[in-house]
Amino acid sequence: PSVCLMIMSTGADVFAGVKSVSIDVSKEQVLVESALTSAEVQALIESTGRRAVLKGIGGSEQDLGAAVAMLAGVGSIQGVVRFLQLSEDRCLIDGTVDGLEPGPHGLHVHTLGDLTLDCLSCGEHYNPFGRQHGGPEDPERHVGDLGNIIAGPDGRASFRLEDSQLKVWDVIGRSMVVDAGEDDLGRGGHPLSKQTGNSGERLACGIIARSAGLFQNPKQICACDGVTLWEERDRPIAGTGRSKTNPETLAAHL
Repeated sequence: PSVCLMIMSTGADVFAGVKSVSIDVSKEQVLVESALTSAEVQALIESTGRRAVLKGIGGSEQDLGAAVAMLAGVGSIQGVVRFLQLSEDRCLIDGTVDGLEPGPHGLHVHTLGDLTLDCLSCGEHYNPFGRQHGGPEDPERHVGDLGNIIAGPDGRASFRLEDSQLKVWDVIGRSMVVDAGEDDLGRGGHPLSKQTGNSGERLACGIIARSAGLFQNPKQICACDGVTLWEERDRPIAGTGRSKTNPETLAAHL
């Protein structure tokens, strides 16, 4: 048994962070209103013995735009970060990154959507106002400064952030980058603290692209590589093993 998972953003924190659940059996679809990350909601549903794929994420009100970045990097690091503009001053950032060393890793939007030299060509932190580096709660910060994500012992960082400075329409076409070390939020006293947070080399990155909002994408198949929603569930986000034409990839049984 399988279900398509659609998540609505909410500020409520009721039972296990879930406010409400709506099930449409005919569409094999579950709509969850939750303050949890999309990965946590998916894990909760799959703990019942059913397989689930994320079909969309949105707010209870009409959103102002959505975007997504598919991250890839050193070794087996890969992930997905989704952006949803809930209002003029509220941007939701929901993501999961796998393959990281346990501990904190700096997370930033960079100026350029250029991967010709992998993450090295993404430019500096997105900083349209020419400010010093800081933490996401600081008034003096780069717009692209999103602080740190924390990878657990299994190497997975699952996160859900809200930011008041980031706007979806300003970051589409730019890049999201995950760094090797912890961002000191400009407080470390290192020469790089006020520039980059001294968070080390760039481990993974991806271009931020426009995406459909909740209920806006009825497609069941990715036109770029022919992978269906359910095939995608058991395949890498990108790279070897993703394409249907790869003979080493097992066919999905729908």
